[in-house]
Parts: sequence; C-alpha cells; structure tokens
Amino acid sequence: MKRLPWPAFAGVGVIALLALAAPVLGLGNPVTMDVAHRLAGPSAAHWLGQDEFGRDVLTRLVWGARVSLSVAFAASALACVIGTALGVLGGFLRGIVEMLTLRSIDVLLCFPPLLLALLVVTLAGPGATTLIPVLALVYLPGFTRVAYAGVLTARSQDYVEAMRVLGAGKGRIMLRTILPNIGGPVLVQFSLAAASAVVLESGLSFLGLGVVPPAPSWGLMIGAARATMVQAPLLLLWPCLALTLTILAMNALCDGLRDAVDPHPAYRTGRRRMLDLLAPGLLPQERAVLDLRGLTVAIDTPAGPIQPVRDVSLQLFPGETLALVGESGSGKSLTSLAVTGLLPGAARVAAGAAWLDGTDLVRLPEEKLRLLRGRTMAMIFQDPSSSLNPVHRVGHQIAEAIQAHRRMAPGEPVELLRRVGIPDPERRVRAFPHELSGGMRQRVMIAIAIANGPRLLIADEPTTALDVTIQAQVLDLLAEFKRQSRLSLLFITHSLPVVAEIADRVAVMYAGEIVEQGPMAEVFARPLHPYTAALLRSAPVEDGPPPEGIPGVVPPPHALPPGCTFAPRCPKRVPACEAAHPALVQVAPGRQTRCIRWDA
Repeated sequence: MKRLPWPAFAGVGVIALLALAAPVLGLGNPVTMDVAHRLAGPSAAHWLGQDEFGRDVLTRLVWGARVSLSVAFAASALACVIGTALGVLGGFLRGIVEMLTLRSIDVLLCFPPLLLALLVVTLAGPGATTLIPVLALVYLPGFTRVAYAGVLTARSQDYVEAMRVLGAGKGRIMLRTILPNIGGPVLVQFSLAAASAVVLESGLSFLGLGVVPPAPSWGLMIGAARATMVQAPLLLLWPCLALTLTILAMNALCDGLRDAVDPHPAYRTGRRRMLDLLAPGLLPQERAVLDLRGLTVAIDTPAGPIQPVRDVSLQLFPGETLALVGESGSGKSLTSLAVTGLLPGAARVAAGAAWLDGTDLVRLPEEKLRLLRGRTMAMIFQDPSSSLNPVHRVGHQIAEAIQAHRRMAPGEPVELLRRVGIPDPERRVRAFPHELSGGMRQRVMIAIAIANGPRLLIADEPTTALDVTIQAQVLDLLAEFKRQSRLSLLFITHSLPVVAEIADRVAVMYAGEIVEQGPMAEVFARPLHPYTAALLRSAPVEDGPPPEGIPGVVPPPHALPPGCTFAPRCPKRVPACEAAHPALVQVAPGRQTRCIRWDA
C-alpha cells in the first residue's frame, strides 16, 4: 500500500473541521451588521476587519467555508452515487442498458459545464438548493465514464467469472465484486469533482447566481469586495486567499489519492502539463500500462527516410493480453523494438510517444531506459537459440538478468526454472543452451523475462519455432503467469489460432499501420476490415474448409500504394479506396477500423 497524502489530508481536514465547527466557535452571527463601523480595519474585536455593512470578515469566512464546502461535497456525492450506478449498470449489463446510459451522458457532454450551470440556475433561480443538483448534473458524466471504463476492465477478469460459476446474481457481482475493484478511480474522481465544485460555486455566487445574500459565501464576499477595493483592499484579499488555499489543499489531496490508489507509479502533474503544451494529444491514458500514441518509426536510406511503422496507437491495460497480428513485414516486431528502445542503428522513432506506466519511453535517456528493461518491462524473442548465449550456462544467464536490477536470493535461478516447468531444475541450471530442447530453451527465456516481476511482457512470436504440443505448453505457461501476477502481455504473432487461445483484444497490423482493433471474440466473429477477414480465411480450421491464401504481398515501405495500402489486394475495393488514405475510426464501442467500406 502506497503512503496516503497525510499533509493534504490534514489541510483539507482542518478546513472542513473549521466549517463544521462554525456554530460552536463563538464567532457570532455572520449576517449581524454594524454600519457605523463599516470598512473598519483589523482590530482586537475583529481580527480581519469589517466589510461594507460592518459584518465581521472572519466570521463570514468561516461560515462561507461551511456553505461552499457543503454545496460542493453534497453535489459531488450526488453525482458520484448516480454516475457510478449508471456506469456500473451500463458496463456490466451492456446491450440496451449500456446504450441508454452512455447516450444520455453523451447528451450532457455536448454542453460546456459552466454554460449548463448558468442555464439551469437562470431558469430555476439562485440558491443552495438549486446549486446542488445543478453541480451534480455537471459532474455526472465524469463519474459515469470512470465507472464504465473500470467495469469494462474488471468484468472480463477470472474472479468475476468465478462468481458467475458459483451462481452469484448480477446484483451481487456488481456490488460485491465489481464495485470494490473500481473504488480507487471513483474516489479520485470524487476528490477532483469536489475541488472543482468549490470553484464553480464561488464563481456562480460571484455572478449573483449562486448562494443568495445575505448568506455568507466566498464568491459573494469577492463580488462585494470588488466595489470597495480602493477603500479596503484587504476585504478582497481574505476570501481570495481562503479560496486559493482550499483549492491548493484539495488538488494536493487529489494528486496524493491518485498516487495511492493507482496500481502503477503516477507521473508528476507539473510534468504532464508541460508535456501537454509541448506534445498535445500524446499524453497517456491514466489506466493503461502501455499506451502508444501516434508511434512512427523511420529508417534513413540513401534515397531518403522511409517509415515502416506509421501512426500506431494502442493501449494495453493491467492483466490484459493484446495480440498484435499481421503478416511478415507488417511492422509488428519493429513496433515492439521501438517500445523497448532496441531499434537497429539506422532506425529511429520519428514521431509519437510510447508510455509505460506514465513514463515516455521514447524521450527517456538510455541509462534510465536500461533500468526499465528486464524489470518493469521484459521481452521474449522469437528464437531462443539466438537469444541465449551459447557459451554460458542457463543458470548464469538467469542470475545475470536478476543481478542487473537487484540482489539475488540463494537458489533463485533454480526456483525460476522450477516455476516455468523445467524438470530437474537443479541439474538443468548448470546446462548450456545447446543441451536443452527448443521448448526448454523457450522456458528459460520466459524465466529470464519474469525474473524481476515485470508489469509488461512483450512476446515476439515465442511459439513460431516450436511444435504444436510444446507451443500449447508455452501458451498455457504464459496464461498462468498472467493470472498469477496480473502482468500485461503484448503478444506478437501471425498465427490466428494462437490469438484465439490467449488474447483478450486484437490489433491487426498491415504495411506498418493498425487497420483494425477490438475484442478478440468480436473481431473473429465479425471482422470490419477486409485484411482481417482474409487473415481469418487463411488460417486452417479443424473440420472446416481449406485455408485460402491472400493474393499479392505486403507492399514495402518505400513503395506504398496511394489511398488504402490494402486496396491492391482487396476484393471489396472501389475507386474511392485509392483516392485518399483512410483514417482509423471508431465504429462501435471498442472497435476501430481503417476501412471506408467496413459495413459493406
């Protein structure tokens, strides 16, 4: 458990305690006026002075905190309960419930929050009773989206399936299994909404559309002090200072809660804002372990640079297996090498970003990237014979991978070999690679990859050189490790039967770019791109029709056809396919395709 942000908790707690204790602090009535001493400065009786009606400024500040925080927290709590319920119901039940909940939220998202609040308050009239439902309506979409995204990740996990097998009803699964697993993001969203609601309430009160005078409110105090700022400038300072300190404390609490409940390290907010200015659109999705944004790889040639990988964007989430599929020459392996910083000398990342747990690998210095390889991320290469050093014993090579990042426990290489299912590990640990079979060598590579407990494991066609029986054993082994350690697996392959066995989602790559993405079952049942359909027809099916080859070859990066790169080989092509290069568009929740005739 990461450390909670106790200083931020203390700051917000002190402010909230003062607001709650306002009736018992002996401050008096915040609306009592003393016109004879209006605009008087600080004194022993009035520590912060008196306002334009002679009311005590300190009293109104404390009571104003009570009003502002109660409105903000009540609105955030209301939005949290309703939004989380809608997100959980839509994400778990899917179908018509998902459509109704998400489409209704999409309608709210069409309106800017401040304009929506102004419209409703203008129609319903100002006052705290109006502000609470208005602000709840403003923050409702955020809670719904956060809960919905969390449910989509959790609902496919084994522990949810186990509850179904045990006969638990949908309500119990949602309340007892799904909801606790999305509590962290929802809590962070609540803190963000509460901080924002304090600002929005003060702004509406400043405009005369929030709390009704003479009730105390920081927004009302700022608005009133503006008219007398020449005679008594301190009247403007105190409510602005109170509002600023409150928002700073609540924002610090938000950042701390995010770091505490997030399962992977968070990046600094200041660095994120700086990168947002320098590289808009390249920032990572909060929950993604691996997040590629517009990744483009260029190779310098005598005839000029070519781009074998172009504008690749995909996300890999905790505990998920994403299969990157395509023919040889599609750019799959080059993409993985770009992520790990192992591109050959002539190749370079020309554009885009590759985020690993909030760290941009593309812009990371080599010495820091080296610390991540083999620890936070690891890779299993296609040919273990060329990956293992033939002159060193396998135990020595496992120990080397461990000691590069931490101190090794006695007998750890033997335990790793036992963990990956190698018989007689005490003897095999002293063997040279050539003394092991192909399947055992691949298991040694897996042992090296998992030795330091990585969060991301990239497997580049690890079963290609193995027979069917050993291939199945290796796939079962990877699946078992994924269940045990919740690691995220990027599985690169051209074998669709392997994809059907191991993947949660599929990204299909052709000629250097992603042409389709989606959940494995949906992509296999209804491919949206002709290339995906051709790949499925080319795969052998037991007791099915013979496989069909795909005519033609993948075009080289220096000779890409105009328009759609698959058009010369596509049976569905029309003149429009060659006129312009299609974009990767989302055509359904979680489904993307780069085809203008996806519904033909």
